[in-house]
Amino acid sequence: MPAPASTPTVADRTRKIAAGAPVVGAHFLGDAAVFVLGEEALLFAPRGREPERVAVHGGAILAARGDGRRILTGGDDGKVASTRADLTTAVIAADPKHRWIDHVAIGPAGAVAWSAGKDAFLETTKGGQRRIEAPSTVGGLAFAPKGLRLAIAHYHGVTLWFPNAQAAPERLEWKGSHLDVTFSPDGRFLVTAMQEPALHGWRLADGHNMRMSGYAAKVRSMSWSADGKGLATSGANQLVVWPFAGKDGPMGKEPLVLAPTAHRTTAVACHPRQDAVAAGYENGMMLLVRISDGAEVLARRPGDSPVSALAWNATGTALAFGTENGEAGVIDLG
Repeated sequence: MPAPASTPTVADRTRKIAAGAPVVGAHFLGDAAVFVLGEEALLFAPRGREPERVAVHGGAILAARGDGRRILTGGDDGKVASTRADLTTAVIAADPKHRWIDHVAIGPAGAVAWSAGKDAFLETTKGGQRRIEAPSTVGGLAFAPKGLRLAIAHYHGVTLWFPNAQAAPERLEWKGSHLDVTFSPDGRFLVTAMQEPALHGWRLADGHNMRMSGYAAKVRSMSWSADGKGLATSGANQLVVWPFAGKDGPMGKEPLVLAPTAHRTTAVACHPRQDAVAAGYENGMMLLVRISDGAEVLARRPGDSPVSALAWNATGTALAFGTENGEAGVIDLG
């Protein structure tokens, strides 16, 4: 169902952008919103200028991450590319077997990681590439917020790799297929999205398991709140936010359930400074939701296609979005 007519709206502040292809990711480099397209290219949309398409791969783009300075992408052409705000692109790795680059990650001090099949690779700014073989095909990659530590999700759990340590990698086990992974901002918890409609987590101090279920569909989008105390997720007919404030995280606690609708959430992005989340739905609608009391602002009216990507700029004054059928835009909230 659409948001009630009485709901305040910022939808009229949208700068519409025709992406021309499905949008699989969104990022900001400076004041430019950057849309990751399903095939070949990134679309740069600087404020006050016409969008510009930049070719980065010779086929489908399968993974993308950004850190505000560059966007790291992986493609089915077997290449890992880094693109900067000046529209320059550099290939930083090419798989010798021409395997798909399924996942990428950007870590502290400019470290990067990517995966192809069962192999995960890591490279630092000091040079030198390192490789580790996971027990099965890699399902997701994430760097810890501090130190050089990489989480590698795979079938039946996660491998924690310390590439500078002599000790063997640590294994966190839980049956099932783990398809995405994220560290809490304070580094105390690790959470994965499962093939089934559920999350799984571990308290890293002692490896205690945390199962988070109740979803209608697979969780494809996760975002940590600005204070790091909540994890917003897609996959339900509500915006689900799990509590991570205490030492036990969500263990024994129920999540906040906000912004209920007749349609499932497909993308979430927490505001970088405020207690709020942008939520996109399968009917194309977008809401801005305050976590503390559930207050809603309509950001986009229902459309023809699910929202597939959301991203805030660094100050939280602009929100970029994209959909599966190539509609995109930037909402000015400054």
